[in-house]
Amino acid sequence: MPVNFVATPAADLFPVPGVRWGITEAGIRKANRKDLAVLLVDEGASVGAVFTQNRFCAAPVQICREHLAKNSGRNFGIRAMVINTGNANAGTGQDGLTRAQATCIALARELNVSPEQILPFSTGVIMEPLPYDRIEAGLPAAIDNAKPDNWANAAEAIMTTDTVAKAFSSRITIGGAPITVTGISKGAGMICPNMATMLGFMATDACVSQAIMGQLAHELAEGSFNRVTVDGDTSTNDSFVVIASNQAKHPPITSLDSADGNALRTGMMGIAKRLAQAIVRDGEGATKFITIIVEGGKTGQECSKVAYAIAHSPLVKTAFFASDPNLGRILAAVGYAGIEDLDQTKIDLYLDDVLVAKSGGRHVDYVEADGQRVMKQSEITVRVVLGRGDAVDTVWTCDLSYDYVKINADYRS
Repeated sequence: MPVNFVATPAADLFPVPGVRWGITEAGIRKANRKDLAVLLVDEGASVGAVFTQNRFCAAPVQICREHLAKNSGRNFGIRAMVINTGNANAGTGQDGLTRAQATCIALARELNVSPEQILPFSTGVIMEPLPYDRIEAGLPAAIDNAKPDNWANAAEAIMTTDTVAKAFSSRITIGGAPITVTGISKGAGMICPNMATMLGFMATDACVSQAIMGQLAHELAEGSFNRVTVDGDTSTNDSFVVIASNQAKHPPITSLDSADGNALRTGMMGIAKRLAQAIVRDGEGATKFITIIVEGGKTGQECSKVAYAIAHSPLVKTAFFASDPNLGRILAAVGYAGIEDLDQTKIDLYLDDVLVAKSGGRHVDYVEADGQRVMKQSEITVRVVLGRGDAVDTVWTCDLSYDYVKINADYRS
C-alpha cells in the first residue's frame, strides 16, 4: 500500500476550461482495463514539456520533441495528446517511430487537425511492437468519451505498476481572476532524477505566452519530479507536459519573474510537488517515505549529489526497510558522493530531531534506541549538514523492500 497517501476524490478535481480527457479500453494491456487516453486541447493553448535524459529514449519521446519544435512560433499549436499504457514503444527502432507517427496521423484524422499538432505518449514494456491497430480502433471511443471532468479516470488510465491513481487540483488567483490548476501523474518504479518511468500532465486556464512555456515546464520539473528517486533507474519514456489553455480573464503572463508569473509558478509547483511525492509514496514495494535534506553546501549542485548518493544507496534503502539504524551507511554515501575537498570533521547527521553524528563522529549523547525509534516511522527525514556554505537541496525517496524485487521479477508475467 502507498505510504500515507491520501487520494483526491474525483469530485474535488477541478475541470480546466479548454481541456478535455477521453478514456477507453483498447485491449493494449489486458482485458477490462482502461489503457488508452486522449487529451483534447482547445485552439489557442500554450504547451511546454520536458522529457527523459536517457539517450535511449522511446519513439514517442522523439516524435513529441519533433512536433513541439515544429509548432514553435506557429499559430495553430498542439491540439491533442494520445497516451497508451501496456507498451512503451521503446527499443523498437524505425518501426517504433513509424507506429508512433501513425498514431498521430490516426488521431489527427479523427480531429481534422495536422499530425504535427498531436503529441504521443507510451508507457509499459520495452522492446515490444506498439499495437497500433488496437490504438487506432480505440480512438473513436476515447474521443466520444472526452469531457472536462474526466481527470480521475485519466489518472487511472495511465497507470502501469502504480497501485493508486495520482491526481491533485487547486485554485489560485492571478490578476484578480480565479485560476484552476489540475494535474495527474503515473510512476512507481524505474524512477530516477532527470525524469524517469513517469508521465505527468498539468493544465491551467491561466493566460501564458507560448514563449515561456518551456521554461515553466523545466522549472516545475526541477522543483518536483527531478527531486524524486525510487530505484536509480532513468527510464526511456518519461514525459512531463504543461498546458495553459489561455481562457482565464487576466492579462497574459509573458515573464515568470513578474508578480503574476511568480504566482502561477508557485501555484503550479504546489501541485507538481504533490504529484512527484505521490510517485515516491507509491514506489514499488515502498513502506517508508524518506525526505533527505542536505544543507551547508557550497552549491546546490553538491548538496544534490550528496542527497542522491544517500537516496540511491541500496544499503541505506534496505536499512530503512528493516528499521535498522545502521547509520554509518549514510555517512559512507556522503563520502562517496564525489565532493573531493569534503571535510568529514564538519559533517553533522540527523534523523528527524535525533543528532546521530557530530563533527564527523558518533554524537556522545546518541543511543541506538533513539535511532531505531525514528527508523520505525513511516515518514523519516534525514538531514545532513556539510558545514561548507549556505546551499540546501532536498530529495524524496523510499525504502527498498522484498516486494520491489517481486514486482520487477514478475513485471512481464
